[in-house]
Amino acid sequence: MIVQILNALGGVGLFLLGMELMTAALRELAGADLRRRLARVTASPLRGVLTGALATALIQSSTAVTLITIGTVGAGLLSFAQAIGVLYGANIGTTITGWLVMVLGLKLQLGVIALPVLFAAALLSLLGQGRAARAGRALSGFALLFIGLDMMQSAMTGAETLLHPGLLPGDGWGGRLVLVALGMGLVALIQSSSAGMALVLVLLGSGSVNFAQAAALVIGFNMGTTVTGLLASLGGARAMRLTALANLLFNIGTAVLAFPLLDLVAPVLHGTGLGADDQTALVLFHTGFNVLGTLVFLPFTARFAALVERLVPERPVPLAQGLDPRLLADEGAALDAAQGVADGLRGVLFAALAKALGPQGDLRALASVSVQGAEAVKALEAYLSRLRMAPDRRAEQARYVLLLHQIDHFQRLLERCGQRDCIDILRGEPLLRRDVAALSSALARGVEARRLTRLRALIKTRAARFRRGTLLREHVGLISVSEVFDRTDALRWLGRVAEHAERLTLHAEEAKTVA
Repeated sequence: MIVQILNALGGVGLFLLGMELMTAALRELAGADLRRRLARVTASPLRGVLTGALATALIQSSTAVTLITIGTVGAGLLSFAQAIGVLYGANIGTTITGWLVMVLGLKLQLGVIALPVLFAAALLSLLGQGRAARAGRALSGFALLFIGLDMMQSAMTGAETLLHPGLLPGDGWGGRLVLVALGMGLVALIQSSSAGMALVLVLLGSGSVNFAQAAALVIGFNMGTTVTGLLASLGGARAMRLTALANLLFNIGTAVLAFPLLDLVAPVLHGTGLGADDQTALVLFHTGFNVLGTLVFLPFTARFAALVERLVPERPVPLAQGLDPRLLADEGAALDAAQGVADGLRGVLFAALAKALGPQGDLRALASVSVQGAEAVKALEAYLSRLRMAPDRRAEQARYVLLLHQIDHFQRLLERCGQRDCIDILRGEPLLRRDVAALSSALARGVEARRLTRLRALIKTRAARFRRGTLLREHVGLISVSEVFDRTDALRWLGRVAEHAERLTLHAEEAKTVA
């Protein structure tokens, strides 16, 4: 019995490993081309369904398709309603794995044939390059999948005497609800609905579970696939949270549709020529209730999207509260609001840098503004992307361009704010303390651009002199080579901070003259 359990666990492990190998390799083979096609062929929710189903069947991972969809939504290539169509299709496409397992693994029993295939695929993976190597890894995963399935089947021989329907929750509605919860928990734990489907097909074939129990578990599997995405979306961008919640609600909806139909669909599925046996009927049921859910949700996709967007409101960004969407109808007012946010962010960022470079070396404000500033810049960028201006609005277009320049310098300066090791080096170097103090004072007082230009030129001149002195000190053995690189990096950091501060101030001053 212990050997059987170990073989069964090994089979599940090989199946999971094979699925991971195959999915990763197929995802790499699809690559950016899949993203471009998603954006191109999902003009409507219906086309999104077809695209999502095909993409998931291609790369054997509804999670990967969901993540790609999130990326295209975040990039503005897809609307959220179009993305929901892809999610519908991904749930249909993921049922293809069940058909592969049932037809190729259980009916044709390809486990033995997969062994020489694995040998050839491993050679291709090790000796090939580029697409050939990725194809070898995908084929290796495919072979491991069926070897693991064969091991599970062998281990489950005689399992009906140990695990039979009577040991599971009763076949009443309460017992089936428990099985749905068990299926959801199992897939959330092993991170693969395909492995869960393979396991329940083997159990069903051995008589360890009956059809109704297996169908209840499969409903749970469908919902379990959403748990990982939901957890991964916590704290993420709104597009990620919207997509994860929509996927969860859709799967709950399909479960609510499928659960009451268990007793009704069993004789119908078994009555068809294709679903005469329990295993084929179960795979039909899995595909059928996902298709049914899609048919029910598809006509109401726009309303469904609006509901999810109401449930996941935009998070308030403290430094971007002035970006009122209602002002977008008036270009001048919208640009005033955007410049106001940029001015506020510049003031907060300069003050935080001044404290970090000052005598006390207070980094707390800098750590806070690094996060809040990045959120504000993203909000500002999204706000400006929604602004539409007539071609003859020359002044407004000039202000728009100046704001884009400011966004670029904000992004670069915020990256510098994360390099806090440079601040410690600069504050610990006696020959640079005067320049550091001068920049700290200028940022704290918010001086005009011309004074920052002079200060930047002075820092550049002194930095060149200091760099030569640093190299001489290393040459005579006073400092190490690594210290030379640390100090030159810190010098570069100081010059870049001064440059970004100057350009941000200059563009803001120019925006006022244009207005």
